[in-house]
Amino acid sequence: MKKVLITGANGLLGQKLVRIFSEQYQVTATGIEKTFVGGDTKYHYEILDITNASDCKEFLGNLSPEIIINAASLTNVDACEIKKEECWNVNVKGLENLAKAAKRNMALMVHISTDYVFDGEDGPYSEDDRPNPLGYYGKAKLASENICRMTGVPFAIIRTSVLYGLGLEVKANFFLWLYNNLKAGKAINVVTDQYNTPTLVDDLAEGILRTIDKSAYGLFHISGSEYINRFDFATILADVFEFDKSLIHPITTNQLKQDAERPMNGGLKIEKAMKEIEYNPKSLIEAFEYLKTQLQDG
Repeated sequence: MKKVLITGANGLLGQKLVRIFSEQYQVTATGIEKTFVGGDTKYHYEILDITNASDCKEFLGNLSPEIIINAASLTNVDACEIKKEECWNVNVKGLENLAKAAKRNMALMVHISTDYVFDGEDGPYSEDDRPNPLGYYGKAKLASENICRMTGVPFAIIRTSVLYGLGLEVKANFFLWLYNNLKAGKAINVVTDQYNTPTLVDDLAEGILRTIDKSAYGLFHISGSEYINRFDFATILADVFEFDKSLIHPITTNQLKQDAERPMNGGLKIEKAMKEIEYNPKSLIEAFEYLKTQLQDG
């Protein structure tokens, strides 16, 4: 059974990866927190700060994993614009530390990236389109992609878009923000001019598993299949969960006065993943029905 190291295990994606990979791999979950989320002792968890090069070298030297999945990331794009050094340390130096340590036994490096590496002028984007990030978050993620390619280890770079879903003690992703506010009967402002391909975290985790199982190396876009703006995403959610749609007020991005510039027409084309790894994401309505069932059950 191959050894898999998963970083960022307590995040939304990390939690899903730990559970799905543990079914067929020997998984070591890691993060900067003291324990795995919820105090779950079913999975093997250890503390690892990927920004510490010597810790990464020692940890990977002792573990000798065949596969490393780097789900650790600072994803708050506005925070990245303000805290550039922290953004770079986590999103770039962290990946560099892991990749260098992986060279000892040439472990497969699976790195999660984003559609924010594009400028949003002409999305959705394919793997062949040229990146041109607007904000510091996108620039850092593009830099990490380049390091992943240049380190000399086998790699799979997986870009995704607007990740959403359910997890324990996770920060509010777009779905959870909408759900919690609409359920509480609170009015919200949602932009009509930001288009992406929102991605259910369960689908992304399955796509990453398929990538590894099929030894599919290189660059893959793995996201949802529907190109949609955030306002329409919110109204579909309200329909499925039977929330009051009049609570959702349309606005434009410039009204938010955010610190980081957003790509307006982002999102990803997933034909390559559908063909080469047989990736088949849920539709938005299917994803919302799936999440609705999870919320009712738990």
